[in-house]
Amino acid sequence: MKLSLVRCFLLLVCVFKIGLVQSIEAEFDQFDQIYKAELGSTQGCQQPELGVFRVCSEVLRNDGNAPFILHHGKVTPKVMVLFHGLSDSPFYLKSIAQALYNQGHNVVVALLPGHGLKNADLHMQDYALSDHWRTHVSTIMDFSVNLGEQSYMGGFSTGGVLATEYMLLNPEASQGLLLFSGALALQPNIETLTSVWGIQWLMKILDGEYTGQGTNPYKYSSVARFAAGELMEVITSVRDLIRQNKPNMPIFAAHSEADITIPIEGVKNLLAENSGESVSFFIDRKLDVCHADLVINQQQAQAMQSDTSSTDIGLGCNGPKANPEHVNMLKAMLAFVDQH
Repeated sequence: MKLSLVRCFLLLVCVFKIGLVQSIEAEFDQFDQIYKAELGSTQGCQQPELGVFRVCSEVLRNDGNAPFILHHGKVTPKVMVLFHGLSDSPFYLKSIAQALYNQGHNVVVALLPGHGLKNADLHMQDYALSDHWRTHVSTIMDFSVNLGEQSYMGGFSTGGVLATEYMLLNPEASQGLLLFSGALALQPNIETLTSVWGIQWLMKILDGEYTGQGTNPYKYSSVARFAAGELMEVITSVRDLIRQNKPNMPIFAAHSEADITIPIEGVKNLLAENSGESVSFFIDRKLDVCHADLVINQQQAQAMQSDTSSTDIGLGCNGPKANPEHVNMLKAMLAFVDQH
């Protein structure tokens, strides 16, 4: 009798494990299908990583530009959904995603439309580019809801402002916001320029045939002027939403005071208007941490093998260089996530 009970129990365990594996495979297949529709085709990755489900494609510059999931093989209490910045790729969020995964969370790192491509010209000069970004954010959030009991979202630079806009429009969809160099403002002269009627048409002409190819394998060599205009459209939308409905959400915001590409004032204004708990990790100006360097650790910096050309909307810094406060930034982020 006892032996029969043991066999029944083991059989139930096996059935449960088989069902769990099938469920996870279905989730990975759904993620793959999202990007097959976005990129046109997907393929096996050249350098698979243990514990990482990455969607690779022949149209991407390399596998490091591909979207990926870090999955614990089960639904976790929290799922973290992250979006990268303008002209870069999911690679820039690699160390942040790994830290969140190590804390016990499933992590989804998306690839925004127009990014990571061998040929980005048509995408980066699309008048509907910002709407494509928004649609993709919504699609990824809908997909991710089954990976965790609660959802957190956030991102780097442009990914941060897109996440902010989504949360302001869908306050129940996520339980917290993580911002890294959040693009909630541009330099005043750029903001003024992008507000001029017909400027997008001129920017498209000035961009010419946008290739963006450079020596950094995970970031375009320049930011398309046209795409910067699309980013400003999202920033303006977020400002309008803040005025209409004061935000009330837990926010973690990391930013460098030395950032001349994305002024820190935009993030400070959001935190000042937020009635929820706001935790800031501002890096002192004297450390001279540039915009894109905020999310980079030493391993990422070495892997980029970049030249010293500027890629920050024509203003920024030579790089990449590792953020000297990267470890402390991650500790502050993890403490914030743990407390909410």
